[in-house]
Amino acid sequence: MVTKVELDVCLGQAGVPVGKLVYVKDGPREFSQFAYRDEWLANPVAFDVSPDLSRVLGYQLRKAPSKDDSCFFLALADTEPDSWGRRVIARAHAKERKHNPALGALTAVDYLCAVDDFSRIGALRLRDKPQNYLRDVEEGKRATPVLLELEKMVAASRAVELSQETAEDLKYLQGKGTSLGGMRPKCTVLDEDGTLALGKFPSVNDERSVTRGEVLALRLAKLAGIDAAHARIVMVQGAPVAIIRRFDRTPNHGRIPYMSGATLLQSSRNAEHSYTEVVDAMRSSCVDFSASAQQLWRRLAFNFLITNVDDHLQNIGFLYTDKNQWQLSPSFDLNPFPDKDRESKTWLSEDTGPITSVAQLLGQAARFQLNVQTAAAALAEVVQAVQRWREVATTQAVGLSQTELEDFAPAFEHAGMEEALAML
Repeated sequence: MVTKVELDVCLGQAGVPVGKLVYVKDGPREFSQFAYRDEWLANPVAFDVSPDLSRVLGYQLRKAPSKDDSCFFLALADTEPDSWGRRVIARAHAKERKHNPALGALTAVDYLCAVDDFSRIGALRLRDKPQNYLRDVEEGKRATPVLLELEKMVAASRAVELSQETAEDLKYLQGKGTSLGGMRPKCTVLDEDGTLALGKFPSVNDERSVTRGEVLALRLAKLAGIDAAHARIVMVQGAPVAIIRRFDRTPNHGRIPYMSGATLLQSSRNAEHSYTEVVDAMRSSCVDFSASAQQLWRRLAFNFLITNVDDHLQNIGFLYTDKNQWQLSPSFDLNPFPDKDRESKTWLSEDTGPITSVAQLLGQAARFQLNVQTAAAALAEVVQAVQRWREVATTQAVGLSQTELEDFAPAFEHAGMEEALAML
């Protein structure tokens, strides 16, 4: 049986049509095609909606290079649900199949389409043939919950983790996932002022306060001169929930195009890359290359000093500015790992391998538009910020207890920090 789904791809709050997406599955064969609309190609503000989609007439073809990759063009793949979102979708589908055995298996396009239009990352939007935005809601209603519903969200997510979820739990969580993150339970929410945010919940498997650790890292990043997502902790029935502001929306709810670092490099998800490759790609893509390159190096130094080793390319983002140019998005998904070796997941350069020392970072600083003096000054700011981790950790916005501080201490107080202090 052949499955074929056609969708309009639109852009921004105004829903400007930019092209048509066609998904095809024929047995083991699976691929997608995309064609720009003539009107978009003629539009003076047109840009490549994905680096792997040249602005030319006619359909362009995309097949997944491996079983772990998406069959969709990369900027569209960036909007797919993350591992947690896929888990919720798959559980809901499995329950439905029990009552309706004729229901087919989920396909890649089912996952792509299972994200609420309101909360889909970036500015790309999907519309079906009757011209309805996917998983949209009627005017005056909302699918994205407010902070007052956090208790319900936490309970539903915990039920999923414990495999005790009801159909109602799954229905409530469906579509509210995000592409920003991994297997950890989370949900898109509206903050108190109506701003779109991400609620990250404690997991039943946590051995330390991971949510507080992430908020701590994001707040330290700002002190270190890093543009980072705004974050705070709110308590829900004694559980610390991280509320992290989305950075792909404007104050008046406009949508900003987004792509990941992996998309910038047009990388397969299993491919190994280096930060120097990222910075080389930024040279022709970023509106202020020198400032962006220096900011990236500062983030690498910060990651090393807080032992954030979950630094894969999906955790680097870019926001569209103008004239086919991008800029680094605020930092997100920063997590101290006190129980892991300080070795970055992404290599510093193809010659040096993963980041394992401050000396290594300083040795490659020139590749990031920094000379000896400016690199030392940036490192000093990062070190001074990270040294304040105990002070920031016990503020109301983070709320780590004295006992919990010791759980995180190895992530911040280590030989790498001593090395940095000695160099300064």
